[in-house]
Amino acid sequence: MQRSLFARQPSVLVFISLLAVFTIVITVLSEGFGLGLVSTSFVKILGKTLCLCLIAIAMDLVWGYCGILSLGHFAFFGLGGYMIGMWLMYERTKDIVIASLAGAELPPTAEEIREGIGTQIFGVVGGSEIPVVWYFADSLFAQLVLVVLVPGLLALVFGWLAFRSRVTGVYLSILTQAMTLALSLYLFQNDSGLRGNNGLSGLQNIPGLTDVPQSVISVWFFLASALALGLGYLLAAWVVSGKFGNVIRAIRDDETRIRFMGYPVEAYKLVVFTLTAVIAAIAGALYYPQAGIINPAEIAPIASIYLAVWVAIGGRGRLYGAVIGAATVSLLSSWFTGGQAPSIPLGFYTINWVDWWQVLLGLGFVLVTLFMPKGIGGLFDRLVRKDAA
Repeated sequence: MQRSLFARQPSVLVFISLLAVFTIVITVLSEGFGLGLVSTSFVKILGKTLCLCLIAIAMDLVWGYCGILSLGHFAFFGLGGYMIGMWLMYERTKDIVIASLAGAELPPTAEEIREGIGTQIFGVVGGSEIPVVWYFADSLFAQLVLVVLVPGLLALVFGWLAFRSRVTGVYLSILTQAMTLALSLYLFQNDSGLRGNNGLSGLQNIPGLTDVPQSVISVWFFLASALALGLGYLLAAWVVSGKFGNVIRAIRDDETRIRFMGYPVEAYKLVVFTLTAVIAAIAGALYYPQAGIINPAEIAPIASIYLAVWVAIGGRGRLYGAVIGAATVSLLSSWFTGGQAPSIPLGFYTINWVDWWQVLLGLGFVLVTLFMPKGIGGLFDRLVRKDAA
């Protein structure tokens, strides 16, 4: 008799329970729906952190379980943000243009409204025509489909080309990094159709909800992010707990042997690579409306390297480890770079954590690699084993 997912993965029930309690507590303490003890800005930080935890799960699935060190998954994260950002910016600009033309003697035509939208959005890059890539920008349903479709197709095509050529190891990591760099450089161009270096802004302004305060909207996105993280964790746990999970772990440990046993290794790797790209894109689609802006710098290769560092610190090969690593680094980053961490005067020099945070992160990565190769999650494993003993 096949055991349930919770029996095979006891950590799933613990994680979902803790996430549910955390979500309820923050909602009750928030300014939008509760006692007002948690500020709107901090609710947004927590919502964004949950999204980063979701992409960390995707990274752990593709790297920790399947052995593919992808240095390009933040590209899929960014593409998801761009897809939903196009609708947010288009519809918000449309409302502004219609309001500005409301006082005209004659009602504005659809063409005049479209020209006004084009000028408002693309005037900053010297244009006024709406590019072809914005063809579906006025449809929320279409853009939500593209959130999944565009990153998914990119991952499918890239993965098929790479895996059928049997590119592995560091060479595959370099290829994924090159893909990310190429996409980033393309988006930096003004004629990319996505406003070049200016990116998409004002994404926190939800069309049709201008009268709803940000304190309420922030809680909505926080709840949506928590739901997405919970579902993503359940999906990832289901994937790794059955036969499929055993095969991808075996591919990670000895790919050649698994191929000789007759398993279609490339197909397994392609499924994992594409699935995790879609998960990353969904995380990005929830993240950037809370951040309010997205630009090509978000897709730079360094972001994907940071993602690998988060998973390594948390403990790869453990879904909860990836969540711990992403949450820890994200919250510490907000604290150190937000001016909340006190500077340390040394007399001859003052340590400002805004400048030294990345050094501290790199040092933490080195220390974890040397002294805790299983990451923070490995400490929990030890505690559980001691309790069981």
